[in-house]
Amino acid sequence: MLNPFIHWIEAKGHWAPWLFVALFLAASLVMIWRLEAMSARGFEGTILGTLVMPYCSGMGNLIFAFILAQAGGSGAEVMTNSLVNNVTNMTLVLGLPAIIWGMNVIPGKKPEVRPKKNRPGDSAPELNRLTLLLTLLAVVFFTGAVWALGRKGHLDFNDGLVLVGLFLFWQCFHVFEVLKSNVRLGKSVFGWMLPVDLALLAAGAYAIYASTGWLVEWLMHRHAGWISVKYLGWLSGWLMVLPNAVLAFYYGWRRQPEVVYTSQVGDAHVSIPLCLGIFALYHPMAMPPCFHAGMIILLGATLVHFLFVAIFGRLPRLAGLMLVAGYAYFIWKGLVG
Repeated sequence: MLNPFIHWIEAKGHWAPWLFVALFLAASLVMIWRLEAMSARGFEGTILGTLVMPYCSGMGNLIFAFILAQAGGSGAEVMTNSLVNNVTNMTLVLGLPAIIWGMNVIPGKKPEVRPKKNRPGDSAPELNRLTLLLTLLAVVFFTGAVWALGRKGHLDFNDGLVLVGLFLFWQCFHVFEVLKSNVRLGKSVFGWMLPVDLALLAAGAYAIYASTGWLVEWLMHRHAGWISVKYLGWLSGWLMVLPNAVLAFYYGWRRQPEVVYTSQVGDAHVSIPLCLGIFALYHPMAMPPCFHAGMIILLGATLVHFLFVAIFGRLPRLAGLMLVAGYAYFIWKGLVG
């Protein structure tokens, strides 16, 4: 379906890489658009961010891991891609909205003259916080599992089975949570528009696959300069963070911090452990030089989020500044230090 369009882009010479980047971003935004429509039919709040949104924002990472696995590429680049993606999400992409708009998962309550009986909707922010804390704990355990399995210097087939199994169990848990919630509220997400949404999501996924595959092959033939195969993991990680940043700033502007949070945390679940597990099922995955530093920064940032959300119900602006500074250290450590 997209092949004539792809051939037309390839014929544009030096503009082709930038046009494929634009195609990647456009396809990601189409998926986000249909995601927004699905959110009005039952996938709401933290469930939306944890179950549906990660596949839209993390599709590029999944396809990148699959393409390199099929082509016999470097597992170290897949690990670098996942670390760049996750660390950027958990530091820069969450830190900037906190600095600009604030990230109050539990809104401040207005004083009342007389105490009123709690309504069902009054508990929604607290439920969002508990769900968010659970997803943050999952990041800690998933990252810790990868760190423990990767200490021997590589991930093998058995490690891949463990990582993919962990992710599938986590997703099954959330599927049943969605079904339970919709039964309780008398809703159904399986309406007549679902096939249309799935068709558009499939078209977006194919466009992401085509653009990612072309860009990876193009970089493989470049051996000099900053934009080259030497930095494949870093460049692909930054490219795939862009849709996440759009999500974070859009929902931050809409003052929906619970979706900002869970979209980024949920995307972290796709990169670690799913993408790593998929590659390890094909080939042994070597650990890159930035592995240990990236793991420490990722675990540290996740614990910072967990403590602030658990104790204060929000991420203060000062903590956002600290996270952005941590990201700057990650860049320096990975590329310079």
